[in-house]
Amino acid sequence: MTMPSDMLKTFIKPMHPEGIKFVAIFGLVTLLLFWLWDPLGWIGVGLTIWCYYFFRDPKRAVPQGDGLMISPADGVVSLIERAVPPPELGMASDPLLRVSVFMSVFNCHVNRAPIAGKLVEMAYRPGKFLNASLDKASEDNERNSLCLELADGRRIAVVQIAGLVARRIVPFVSEGQSLKTGERFGLIRFGSRVDVYLPEGVSPLVAVGQTCIAGETVIAELGRELPQRLAKLV
Repeated sequence: MTMPSDMLKTFIKPMHPEGIKFVAIFGLVTLLLFWLWDPLGWIGVGLTIWCYYFFRDPKRAVPQGDGLMISPADGVVSLIERAVPPPELGMASDPLLRVSVFMSVFNCHVNRAPIAGKLVEMAYRPGKFLNASLDKASEDNERNSLCLELADGRRIAVVQIAGLVARRIVPFVSEGQSLKTGERFGLIRFGSRVDVYLPEGVSPLVAVGQTCIAGETVIAELGRELPQRLAKLV
């Protein structure tokens, strides 16, 4: 009996090319572990499957509509607070509302542009590797900051932050490039977080503790005065 193609697609996702070398390394180590002791080899098989799953890059159904901002990352909204965008972007020094999405090592780590715009500034800054769910990770950790200029001239900041395990931020874009909503712009290896700084006057449509899907979950809407969304665990 063959497995329906739709069911196969549920479990087998395309992998981003960035993950090929890591899966190959895990596979070689697994062969060595089998040579040493079979039970260790099967542990290696599990870790190799996890590595493949970590670098998965599934297609996403990106919502269409003027002013829609979507989540740049898979994960849980860990913080919503006012903060000053990274100084290396040269944006205004006034605090803006920041939405932080924390990615565990089990989330997809391909990041997507929250809204269409021109990448006018991108700045990498080395740093520490604190737990990415902590507030101070925004200030202290390794990060890659992007400034997107929207069609109306407003600018937003999107910041990739390395976490406790992550040691490498990989951008797919360059300054001057125009990005579409939901377009892939980078990846963070092995646990991390992405911050989005909303324009002044825009309220988030997600709440702390909510699970987001990169490229699909609407986190805010420009051009409409909507109250900040609240939620409770039930």
